Amino acid sequence: MTSDENYDDRHIAFLEALWGEGYLSPGGPAEVERLLDGLDLSGKTVVDIGSGAGGITIALARDYNAAKVIGLDVEASVCTHARRMVDRASLSDRVEIRQVTPGPLPLDDGSIDMVFSKDAIVHIPDKESLAKDAFRVLRPGGIFAASDWLISHDGAPSPEMADYIAKEDLDFGMASPSRYEKALTAAGFVDVSLTNRNPWYRDVAQQELDRLTGPEQPIFVDAIGEADLGGMIETWRAMLIVLRSGEHCPHHFHAVKPR
Repeated sequence: MTSDENYDDRHIAFLEALWGEGYLSPGGPAEVERLLDGLDLSGKTVVDIGSGAGGITIALARDYNAAKVIGLDVEASVCTHARRMVDRASLSDRVEIRQVTPGPLPLDDGSIDMVFSKDAIVHIPDKESLAKDAFRVLRPGGIFAASDWLISHDGAPSPEMADYIAKEDLDFGMASPSRYEKALTAAGFVDVSLTNRNPWYRDVAQQELDRLTGPEQPIFVDAIGEADLGGMIETWRAMLIVLRSGEHCPHHFHAVKPR
């Protein structure tokens, strides 16, 4: 692990205890299923941006029948963890985990059927360049399907949102739904749609906080230690304030590259 990694082994263990093995973002497999509802991945080549601990990357091949899945992440710890999971799942012939440096997607033009991401684009500040790059690597008719953590408006965050972002300490590059829609449209995508998941996560986040502070607490202490768990609890409390105000508004979005 390097000192600037956000997800070391302890944090991976903590988030897996909360969301499931290989999952580093809310909702686990059920939220992935909702994001992919109505989309057919059978026989397709998929890139998973910010593939993390590997749970979703594996599911795209195993559960959604993608022929090839390329997981991209910048952090060594999560890539090592994901590769172990891929090996255990006997999917190394269909799932590849690549540690990459920030920047353009290391993929050929028109080589991918679906660009997928689950709550990782928040770490990429330049949404416009990302949208253009996703458009570049997709084949005609390809789909960009992702979820991400958004702020409801352009401009400076409220003091409550600023406090939450500071507590997360994950160099968030949160953008508004309007900015995402404009970026995708300007890149050339059509059939752009965004779905606000705030009502869902507002309730789920409270359930998560109840788990962190309730009878399951020893599980999370074992994963991350008592002091760090205290910091996580404060982060969740700050997050709930901006979820309830609507300023923190996770979204699903889908877009299509014209044929």
